[in-house]
Amino acid sequence: MRPLAGLDQAGVEPMCLIEMADTRAKFDVVVAGGGMVGLTLGLALAREGVETAVVDGLDPALVVDAKFDGRVSSFSPASRRLLDALGVWAHVEAQAQPVYDIIVGDGSVREGASAALLHFDHREIGNAPLAHMIENRHFRMALQRRIEGVSTLTLIAPDRVVSAGVEGNFSVVTLGSGRRLKAALVVAADGRESPLREAAGIKTVGWSYKQTGIVATIGHEKAHDGTAYELFFGSGPFAILPMTGNRSSIVWSERADQAPAFLQLDDAAFVAEVAQRFGDQWGRLSLEGPRWSYPLSMHLAMSYVAPRFALAGDAAHGVHPIAGQGLNLGLRDAAALAEVIVEARSLGLDVGSEASLARYQAWRRLDNALFTASFDALNRLFSNDIAPVAAVRRMGLDIVDSIAPLKRFFMRQASDGAVALPKLMQG
Repeated sequence: MRPLAGLDQAGVEPMCLIEMADTRAKFDVVVAGGGMVGLTLGLALAREGVETAVVDGLDPALVVDAKFDGRVSSFSPASRRLLDALGVWAHVEAQAQPVYDIIVGDGSVREGASAALLHFDHREIGNAPLAHMIENRHFRMALQRRIEGVSTLTLIAPDRVVSAGVEGNFSVVTLGSGRRLKAALVVAADGRESPLREAAGIKTVGWSYKQTGIVATIGHEKAHDGTAYELFFGSGPFAILPMTGNRSSIVWSERADQAPAFLQLDDAAFVAEVAQRFGDQWGRLSLEGPRWSYPLSMHLAMSYVAPRFALAGDAAHGVHPIAGQGLNLGLRDAAALAEVIVEARSLGLDVGSEASLARYQAWRRLDNALFTASFDALNRLFSNDIAPVAAVRRMGLDIVDSIAPLKRFFMRQASDGAVALPKLMQG
């Protein structure tokens, strides 16, 4: 065992991660990309005895450092059940902030939110929270802790897959280090710009929103009571996501040509801009830590599979953060693909066969396509100041808020998706 360096932040216990000195060259599955989706997939497979290698280009110590990634992610009830089934939830529960209410509003920066508000209350569909917010670094820590001692999972990091090709009944993977691996199936979970997707010749459809996502953690005097806000301004959505303690994460979608000016403000001026959008319901605000920014875009892969090859997570689809569902879609990919592979293996079938992969593609493309199109339409509808459009959308918020069955439908869709959930997510 070797301790991970640089993890002495307050309240964070030093971790140990097995040093993967494994020199095996043959696996059932190789996952390219050890991010949150890739490592979850690797764990879901390995716990069922599928010999799995996860290859990641970043050092495991780097991705859990507070300065690496300041984002938080929303975990739907289905995703929370997945973490519980995989034994990950116990390692991250203390860092998870329940979301009990979500308030959606429309307005302008100068005038604030309009009177038209849509309120999603967890009590309308039971007593469980609508979601849990977890800092990305804490989720990665939990995954790293969970994989300790899992003998069927080999984490190869830092290293990267530079090529993958089919030779007979196997995929042959070459790493940047020169190491060669053989597997029945290679899964690309290597992000939005997936080099393996490009090398496989899989096309995507998508576009830039000409928006930049600004992310920061804001401290506030008053408690948030587990309430998340999604406020729509002309330049884009402004999300306020509750975190543990008197903190909230902001995900501020701003026009790409305007965002640099906000990012260059000193801390006091930046907080003043945030306060204009935040409102005064939580008292004095403060900036907790650095700011990050990301270009916002949408894409959907035209195919999720190729011979002995599959896509998962952001390599298969990328959505606007308007509803915070990007990671949930990726985790549904991981759970579905793991189920397909494990069932094929239990029947003595080839896990990388065309039939197995066709089932995965049919299962996940519809769900992802529906959510991608929905988020794209919402962003286009709300990210403008056209008066007639604003009037219609405010009317729409009022209508949905007044029809309880319709609200419950939207809440359940956000949790469970548009198609059957994988068994790992059914509890």
